[in-house]
Amino acid sequence: MTGTLVLAGTPIGDTRDAPPRLVAELAEADVVAAEDTRRLRRLAQALDVRPGGRVVSYFEGNEAARTPELVEALAGGARVLLVTDAGMPSVSDPGFRLVAAAVERGIKVTAVPGPSAVLTALALSGLPVDRFCFEGFLPRKAGERLGRLREVAAERRTLVYFEAPHRLADTLAAMAEVFGADRRGAVCRELTKTYEEVRRGPLEELAAWAAEGVRGEITVVVEGAAEPGPGAADPAELARRVAVREEAGERRKEAIAAVAQEAGLPKREVFDAVVAAKNAAGTEPREGKGKG
Repeated sequence: MTGTLVLAGTPIGDTRDAPPRLVAELAEADVVAAEDTRRLRRLAQALDVRPGGRVVSYFEGNEAARTPELVEALAGGARVLLVTDAGMPSVSDPGFRLVAAAVERGIKVTAVPGPSAVLTALALSGLPVDRFCFEGFLPRKAGERLGRLREVAAERRTLVYFEAPHRLADTLAAMAEVFGADRRGAVCRELTKTYEEVRRGPLEELAAWAAEGVRGEITVVVEGAAEPGPGAADPAELARRVAVREEAGERRKEAIAAVAQEAGLPKREVFDAVVAAKNAAGTEPREGKGKG
């Protein structure tokens, strides 16, 4: 008989949030694969439990090499417990590669549900949570970050991101540029910890606040795009969105086509908005660049 792979959620801040089943799995697993073995030892000490099996590291740097070893242990009947530093494995953390390999071999995979920064931030944000999508971490490079944000500029569902504190101000500024300065957001910092803080407001205001410096683990929640009504598109906003794409390196024709698709409008209507904006500024776009 093959073994079982157990994905266990771990506390995102307060160790008292650890589910009782996590304690039992730590004691009973044949192998415990941990993102950081030192943090695992501290968690086990706080929970007053001693891992009963072999403890190995399983992190981004060795994930590819260690997965076959763990799969072979599973195939041999071992119960393997996978834990990351916080939250559920595979969610912007190591785990997907091992799960996929185990599923391919027909090995049972189960989970011990636990705390989630994504769901906790959504619940605290004050934004609609009936429909949402998780976008993980944005790219570090400014151009790639803008490109990723433009891909979801028209997304109606609430958006959830993880972000490093030293990149938060730039990320919020980019969001304000692409989504609009007045789009609502919430920055959730140090969730469940002593200095937990949730900042809510327009993206432009949040960016200004973050520019002063922010510390801790960050989850950002952003309101989805409003549902456009027939003929309700603001020409100035359409022109602004085209300009944002052009500044990021897109040709005007492609930028107009993308904005038209996002807004559900004919390309001609977006082109006319760009022409009107250029005329108002005293510069007219070249005809051949914008027609489509």
